[in-house]
Amino acid sequence: MTGELLLFIVLGLVAIASALGMLTSKNAVYAALYLVLNFATVAVFYLILGSPFIALAQITVYGGAIMILFLFVIMLLGAETIKAELTWSKISVPILLAVVLLIQAFLVVVNKTGGAQLAANTSVEAASPNPLAESLFTTYLLPFEITSILLLVAMVGAIVLTKKEKKGAIK
Repeated sequence: MTGELLLFIVLGLVAIASALGMLTSKNAVYAALYLVLNFATVAVFYLILGSPFIALAQITVYGGAIMILFLFVIMLLGAETIKAELTWSKISVPILLAVVLLIQAFLVVVNKTGGAQLAANTSVEAASPNPLAESLFTTYLLPFEITSILLLVAMVGAIVLTKKEKKGAIK
């Protein structure tokens, strides 16, 4: 077993454990900290794949800005403890999506398609900012714009959910 494979296995276990810790934590602050650990392990995965720019973007954007926003909202709303009751209606969709993901991963492993061809076509230069930005704003412009609209809608939704109504206001 090579050192790189051992590092991958250890990081994979840490990523899975931190994701499970995030999902099962009763304290929202602890869940956010588990999410930071998960973001850090994903950044190390990017470093292993030879993409330092994306790893740095992962840390600065997700580990920094997004997590500060999450923690700010958690502290602002005073929702440190999560009082969620699990019912079958809340669990059924995530279980269905997990089964679909496992089936899809199994099919990729059995067919052995995509991974080797993708690895052969990528290079270190493809992960630098200039080619990345060029492909983002030409080939992937529509998904980029859809993502920006979804983030805008999520931000407006968060503002609407946290806004308090004034007493006696006309609706």
